[in-house]
Amino acid sequence: MRSLFLLFAPVLVAAQAAPMQHAPETCPTPAAPLPADLAAWKTGPSLAAATDRNTLARTRLTVGRRTELMLAPSDTVRYPFTPSKLGEPTSLGGMASFSIARAGTYRVLLGTPAWIDVVKGRKAQTSTAHAHGAASSGIAKMVDFKLAPGRYTLQIAGSKAAAASVLITNRP
Repeated sequence: MRSLFLLFAPVLVAAQAAPMQHAPETCPTPAAPLPADLAAWKTGPSLAAATDRNTLARTRLTVGRRTELMLAPSDTVRYPFTPSKLGEPTSLGGMASFSIARAGTYRVLLGTPAWIDVVKGRKAQTSTAHAHGAASSGIAKMVDFKLAPGRYTLQIAGSKAAAASVLITNRP
């Protein structure tokens, strides 16, 4: 028995010294199918988030189409409206513009925990509802706003993730 221990002792020591490799986290249960009005959440283009007024003019979201926004260090983002919450100094953020053609309630879906503001001019719009996405859906946050026709800025602040999936939908 002692000889077996001596034979396997180096293997046991090596196994304890090696860093543990964790499998990527998986969702414990399969995601329920998303409702038809959220089908666009599955795919979409990538876009660098705006960091100032000049880049904001070229960074546009399309209502009803998911976009992966690549965020920037928060200290490099010059928001037109001071975000309600900035997050930690090492957090990430950015902006994108979008236009509304018809008045109504619009839902902003975000794939990462972060703070969002919808701004028109220099005024933040008041949210009317907040929710989380279904487990394993990839949707971290959903916030509703009543919006009139016009152009808006979506501000994202306080993200720990380098990218944020965004989808803006018209609510019935």
